Amino acid sequence: MGYLGRLIGAGVLGTVEAVAVMMPSFAQSSLFVAYPPDQHETVADRIFFIGTASPDQPVTINGQVIENRSEDGHFAPTLPLAVGENQFTLAQGDETLLLTITRLADQPPQPEGVGFAAETLMPATDIARLPGELICFSAIATPQAQVFVTLGSQQIPLQPQTNQVALPPNSAVLTDQTAPVEVSATEYAGCATANAPGELGIPQFVLTAQGQTVNTPGPSVVSILSPTTFEVAEVTVESGIARTGPSTSYSRITPLPRGTRAAVTGREGEWLRLDYGGWIKSSETEITISPVPPRTTIRGVRSQQVPGWTEVIFPLQVPVPVSVEQDSQTLTLTLHNTTPQTDTIYFSNDPMVERMDFNSVLPDRARYTFHFKTDQQWGYKLRYEGTSLILSLRHGPEEARSPLQGTTILLDPGHGSDQDLGARGPTGYPEKDVALIVSKLLRDRLQARGASVVMTREGDDDLYPADRVAIIEQTEPTLALSLHYNALPDAGDALNTTGIGTFWYNPQAHDLAAFLHDYLVETLDRPSYGVFWNNLALTRPTVAPAVLLELGFMINPEEFEWITDPDSQRVLADALTDGIEAWLAEQ
Repeated sequence: MGYLGRLIGAGVLGTVEAVAVMMPSFAQSSLFVAYPPDQHETVADRIFFIGTASPDQPVTINGQVIENRSEDGHFAPTLPLAVGENQFTLAQGDETLLLTITRLADQPPQPEGVGFAAETLMPATDIARLPGELICFSAIATPQAQVFVTLGSQQIPLQPQTNQVALPPNSAVLTDQTAPVEVSATEYAGCATANAPGELGIPQFVLTAQGQTVNTPGPSVVSILSPTTFEVAEVTVESGIARTGPSTSYSRITPLPRGTRAAVTGREGEWLRLDYGGWIKSSETEITISPVPPRTTIRGVRSQQVPGWTEVIFPLQVPVPVSVEQDSQTLTLTLHNTTPQTDTIYFSNDPMVERMDFNSVLPDRARYTFHFKTDQQWGYKLRYEGTSLILSLRHGPEEARSPLQGTTILLDPGHGSDQDLGARGPTGYPEKDVALIVSKLLRDRLQARGASVVMTREGDDDLYPADRVAIIEQTEPTLALSLHYNALPDAGDALNTTGIGTFWYNPQAHDLAAFLHDYLVETLDRPSYGVFWNNLALTRPTVAPAVLLELGFMINPEEFEWITDPDSQRVLADALTDGIEAWLAEQ
């Protein structure tokens, strides 16, 4: 991947939430700015100012009166930013606040004179590839130059790339700013192959232009893996995080259960590419050497029912990588590095599954598709017991006098503690506090209607997302709801963005996310921010339908007043309770 490819998803779009812990909790004077903090840095071409002041006098920013303040005097204007330092003076009466905001260049670095731009030589970390596989190099360098790489005995020409663009970060979806960005830099790139196993050494980047020649060593070592002696990675953590590429910028794919074994077919820094295509951090594995790659056959498959679950047992010789695909009515499990010898499957009279289909996918995959009796799926788990894979499919709630009777609802009040304030409103009031207030109101109402409620926190607890996920997985609730209030990246429009938003990841949670969004928007007559698919820690759990709710924008002056109004909080809790009950009644 070239340097420009690395810019994908790497933009620095600050958010109110990201810097909340750097600011005081409450305003100390009538003129107060909650965001941005002084000396803030961003690549955005604009910035909003979230704050408050006395409603009885005008507030100016760089001499211009701030319009559209709320009844309580809150404001959220957006102003453009030039590249470099930008000075902003906010004033009301005798009070002034001076803020310096620095806009960083959103273009890649340029070379100084004849040579290569700093930190653009790629690959940037040590890599290993299979014999005959492409090894690609790139660099940003002086225009109209002759550029090549020497690696071992090879000389690899690098050619200038035309029409270069970079993609904005994923957060740009939240502000509808997803268009590719043209890049004004000359990137040279080229690829080669090598067949002999072993270390090829450090690539040397050579450039000739304007009568000068520059020779710069690359930052990495290139190696070729043995085609006959295999490094085998075994997953040593409970759930190995598999991704589509070698960094956290790449999408997550189905986690790999502890014990999964696969041959290593590539390395890039701390990341391993496994033979089925996924990448995983080496720290989540243990490496052994084997003369053969892990492969298995599969024959009989059977199922059994345990309280609340259907377990499907896949007997294997080796714990191989797996992947899961879901839609509204089916779940498909794929076993990689697996050759089927399946003739007989036992699967009958199940409360959730109508039938299971089996397909072999040449050359080395077995695929099992489960068709459910209802449109709603309630969760699943994957684990290895020895070399047998256990897929657990959750049964739905048992029928009761009321939809909430006998259910367990997990509520996760977002953020918590002085180290994790969340988004902040114009007065500095933190998201963590209002999320807890509304969660407790909702808890009381759900319990009054027969539900058991588990709270991830009851006070200012300092919980990481992983801690909250662990509580969900341990509780195995009927539903998991994470309650939050919203903010925006720097380039967003805080003054004109409002509304209820919901986020889901696994298909089993989509209907719940859409239903609650529509129910709250219609019942409360609130604006709609939308329903988003989002790969968030609190939407990823598979053990239950898990939804994250953004119940309004802390940074919007008008909506902030609704968010913090006690009567409105009680009405919101009533509507959430009714919505959850109505959704369960439809299942």
